[in-house]
Amino acid sequence: MKKIVKIFMLCLALSAIGLSKTFAQEIVVRTRMYHHEREFRPMRPSPRHIWVRGEWVAGGGTYVWHAGYWALPPREGGYWIRGHWAARPGGYVWIPGHWA
Repeated sequence: MKKIVKIFMLCLALSAIGLSKTFAQEIVVRTRMYHHEREFRPMRPSPRHIWVRGEWVAGGGTYVWHAGYWALPPREGGYWIRGHWAARPGGYVWIPGHWA
């Protein structure tokens, strides 16, 4: 049961990231936001899994912190590029992480 819940949560998180890219939301904030809590990193499910660090996800006119998770690259040799804050007129926007 726990495995099914984890798979569901992973799918939900990935779809949220995909939707934020689909609608090309850019929410400008005046200061960069930081997440100060340490992330819990569970055991690696397999040697092929890559850790995707937690990041900000646009939603509801603001950014919400999404915790990190293990994921399989979409193709052989794929790697995760972390998201980052980018300066814009009037503040900053979060550029989501993505697979390369």
